Formats: sequence, C-alpha cells, structure tokens
Amino acid sequence: MTNTLLHIDNVYKTFPVKAGFGRSAVAKAVDGVTLSVGAGEVVGLVGESGCGKSTLGRIALNLIEPTAGTVSFKGRVLSTLDKDELRSLRKEMQIIFQDPFASLNPRMRVQEIIVEPLVIHGLARKDELADRAAALLQKVGLTTDALRRYPHEFSGGQRQRIGIARSLASNPSFIVADEPVSALDVSVQAQIINLLDDLRSEMGLAFLFVAHDLNLVHHFSDRVAVMYLGRIVEIANSDEIYRNPSHPYTEALLADIPVADPTVKRKHILLNADIPSPTQIPPGCRFHTRCIHRFEPCDKLVPKTTDLGNGHFVDCHLRG
Repeated sequence: MTNTLLHIDNVYKTFPVKAGFGRSAVAKAVDGVTLSVGAGEVVGLVGESGCGKSTLGRIALNLIEPTAGTVSFKGRVLSTLDKDELRSLRKEMQIIFQDPFASLNPRMRVQEIIVEPLVIHGLARKDELADRAAALLQKVGLTTDALRRYPHEFSGGQRQRIGIARSLASNPSFIVADEPVSALDVSVQAQIINLLDDLRSEMGLAFLFVAHDLNLVHHFSDRVAVMYLGRIVEIANSDEIYRNPSHPYTEALLADIPVADPTVKRKHILLNADIPSPTQIPPGCRFHTRCIHRFEPCDKLVPKTTDLGNGHFVDCHLRG
C-alpha cells in the first residue's frame, strides 16, 4: 500500500487465564495479524464478540504491547521508541471508546475533558484553552453552553460527541474508533457515523473502525477486514466484500443483516456451533467446526491466503 500510515506486521497477543481447578491456560486474542491503514483511509474491522477486534485496536495505539510482531506508525516501530518519542507521537494517534458513559471522567467539566490532551502535550496556552474547547464542541455539533457542565447532564449521543471532540483536540491523523456507536440508540448511531464521515473529509483522518453493524461498516469504510478467533480471514474493498463475500464466515455475517424491505427475503446461514474458546483454537482452519462447507483438509490444514485480485484476500480452502 502506498502512503501507509499504520502497519501492523504479524502481531500476536496472548493472555494467561485461569482454566479452573488450579490450572492455567493461554488465550490467543490476536494470532498473527498483518494489516495496514493508509493516510486518510477507513478500514473497517468486523467479527463476533471476543474475536480480538478491540485488542487489535489497542495494540495499534500501543495501549497494549503485542506478545510478538511489530506496529509501525509513519514508518516508526512503536516498540523501539523511548518514552519521550512515544509521547510525542501519541498526539497523532487517538481513540474513541465504545462506552460514552464510562470513558468520560464524571468529576471533570466538559471543558476540562476536552482540553486535557492540549494540556498534556503542551499544544495551547492557558488563555487559549476555553476558545479551543468551544471550537471543538462546535465542530462536533454541540453548543458552547456545554463547557461548564458535567458528563451526567448529557445524553449518550451527546457524551459520545464530547469524546470525539476530545480525540480531535490534538489534531490527530489516525483514530481507532472502538465500536463508537454500539452503546447508542439506532437513531443516534447514524448521526454519529455521519459526523465521523464529515470529520474524515474535513480533516483527512484515517480510521480503524471496529464495529458489529456491517451496514455501518459498509457505509463508512473503504476496506473491510473480517476477523475470526484472532485472525483476519478475509479483507477486501468495502463494495467488493459485500458484493462478493468469499469466506463462509463473511457470508454468514452478511446473511444476518436485516433487510428494511419486508417483501425481500434473505437466506440466513445457520452456523453449526458456538464460537470456540480462544484457549482451545481448533486445528486446521479455525472456522471448520462451524462451517457448512467444510471438507477433508479443513480440519487438518491451515488455509493459505489466496489473492483474488483487486486487493481481495481470503483464507479458505474453498478458494485455494
């Protein structure tokens, strides 16, 4: 990819867990992921709960250190930077958290919340903070009378707008949006996505957009990566992956999208079992225990990545 902003290279992340009766186990949250995000690009990351999406997003920002592999931002490997270098780079990398109720300090007024990145990074004088906070609030669609209020005085959508304003304060070039609308009402979700889309166009922002709602991902993303049990099993341009899904798991996710037209019937795909535990990943293709298309090599051989052309890659024996 030309003009790559973020590059995640063969990243692994494991966590020790208790398995009961005094035993211990290792959960493979991220298992050999390589992914790039270009300048100004939105890459959607989708998959079921527990597949490692949020962990990968935090690894991208070095909020969690990978067990193995590297993350590079603007060509600089984050793990090789000292404390001062990393802090200097952090103002260009921000996050929008999933829960607008938990991500804002209830003891701080809105102005204090928004200008905190400016204070930490020394990006504004003290006499400029109020004006900068007011401008950021207006940018996300809130009025300046909110500056002296506390988070509990706002609705969920308004709180998320405050969180977005905080993420924009340091003028970043890359944002991890970790399911930023999943805790909001459906009517508010579209407003927040449209706001992020406008900000992207206005500021040239790049996003790693983590979400469950595939319709929102399709609307907002340039490319979509489908994650299952810690691995990316398919990645393609947004329109391509919705028009021509090539992995059985992607097909199943798309089949569950509700259709607004009651006269249109969509064929649902019933997966065979629950998602396996990340402490007991199946051999071979990790999706074979649930796949309706599985055949002889699936339970023994790990599928190789197949290039289907035009940036469309899939890990599946059916396409190999």
